[in-house]
Amino acid sequence: MSIYEIDAKVKELRELRNMEAEVKSAITAIEDSLKAEMLAKNTDVLSGKDYTITWKTVITNRFDSAAFKLTHADLFAQFSRSSTSRRFVIA
Repeated sequence: MSIYEIDAKVKELRELRNMEAEVKSAITAIEDSLKAEMLAKNTDVLSGKDYTITWKTVITNRFDSAAFKLTHADLFAQFSRSSTSRRFVIA
C-alpha cells in the first residue's frame, strides 16, 4: 500500500469516526427525549404500534477488586493474571 493510499484510508477513517460521534450524539438526544416523556408520564414502559420501550432501574452487584486488593493483597496476587493486547491509535 502506498503512502497516498494510507493517507486516504486515514482520512476516511477520521471522517467515519466523526460521523460515528455525530450519530451517537443524535441517538443520545432521542433517547433523552423519550426518557423525559416517560418521566413526564410517570411510567417505565411505553408501548406503540410496533415497539415497546422500557426504562427500569436495574441493580447490579459487581466484585470490588480494588477493595479486595487492599484487604487481601496476598490472595489478590495469587489469583491475578496478566493479559496482553495491542492498541490501535491514530494521532
